[in-house]
Amino acid sequence: MTIPAARSSLLQVSRRPGTDNALGHRVWRLPADVDTDALAPVVWIKYSAEVIAQHCLEVLRPQFALEVRASDVIVAGPNFGIGSSREQAAAALVHLGIAAVIAPSFGGLFFRNAFNVGLLLLTCRDAEALADGERIEFDAQQGVVRCVADARGRELQGRGAVFHCEPIPPFLLDRVRAGGLLPQLKRRFQTQGPR
Repeated sequence: MTIPAARSSLLQVSRRPGTDNALGHRVWRLPADVDTDALAPVVWIKYSAEVIAQHCLEVLRPQFALEVRASDVIVAGPNFGIGSSREQAAAALVHLGIAAVIAPSFGGLFFRNAFNVGLLLLTCRDAEALADGERIEFDAQQGVVRCVADARGRELQGRGAVFHCEPIPPFLLDRVRAGGLLPQLKRRFQTQGPR
C-alpha cells in the first residue's frame, strides 16, 4: 500500500534547533480540555504538517509555534487532545519537535494517533503541579518525571519534585523510538520481511 503524498508529509519530523537542555526539557503549560482544533486548526487542515504546525496552539498561546524548540515538552490538564480524530493534531507537535506531552488524561483517538506518529504521551495524575517554564527530565520506561530547574532556570539540585506516570507498554515505546507506526513497520519489513 502506498501512502498518498499529502498524508506522508504528516510524518516528516522537523529539525528545528533545540534549546540547551543541559537543565532538562522546558515546560509549556496548557489548561485542561485542549482539543484537536487548537492543535491543528481546521482552516489549515488541507495543508502540509509544516503549515499546520505554524498555527498549532495559536488560539491558546499565540507565540507557541515561533518560540517552541525541539526537546520542549507540553504539560497540560486532563483531556488533552479531545475532539476530532485528525492525525494532524499529533503530527504538528512531532513536526515542532515536542519531546513529550504530559497530562492526567488524553482523548482516546489522540492517544492512538500520537503513538502512531511517534509522539510520546505520559499519563501523569499530578502533571498540573508542573509550572510553565520549569525544566524537567523524564524516563518514559520507568514512568518518572523529575523537575530539575525552576522557571527562572535555577537548578533545583535534587530538591525537585518527582512525579510518577502510568507505565507505557514496551511496544508503544518501541513505536516512539522508531518514529511512529509506519517507520516501525518499514524497519520490520526490511529486517524480517513480510510475515
